[in-house]
Amino acid sequence: MSKLLSKRVTIFLSVDEASMRDYYNAHDPAPLYKRQLSHGFENYINNSIQSIKRHSIIDYKICYREEEDKDLVEPLMYSIRRHFQEKRALKEAEFEKFKRRSYMLLFVSLGIVMACQGLVPFFLHFDHRIHSGLSNSIDVFSWVILWRPIDSLIFSWNPYLKDISIFDRLATADVMIINDDE
Repeated sequence: MSKLLSKRVTIFLSVDEASMRDYYNAHDPAPLYKRQLSHGFENYINNSIQSIKRHSIIDYKICYREEEDKDLVEPLMYSIRRHFQEKRALKEAEFEKFKRRSYMLLFVSLGIVMACQGLVPFFLHFDHRIHSGLSNSIDVFSWVILWRPIDSLIFSWNPYLKDISIFDRLATADVMIINDDE
């Protein structure tokens, strides 16, 4: 599996009038540099980074033929960078919401466990037979109620951090401009 993953990923783009129509949402009336990227173009970029590693380097290589097409490179790169910066900001907000909810669930669960463990001895004396059975049931309940928040806080962070890292690298990747006529 590790041999299939790349240390460097290059995304190849060509710039001309026809390809620019394919890169952007056709229904977006905004200026070229503020337009939304098309779903097909975003899928192309996502498919290009399928073999990415955690510390892989991403590059854009942009080819043009005519000298007037070179003027389209800057708005295209601005749109790509802005798009992935927005996606990164959305993923960071989602990650913060995940952490806030997980910590809140953990603290509520801890409160319930502490209340159950603290209140049972006050109601039942140690000489009752039901005390040990109820105490064991509360111990099992405590494990069950605490399992989900602890599990998510320990194991569910990585997908968020991976996506944030990928969006950041896509937004800050180096650009190499190539003239096809040369």
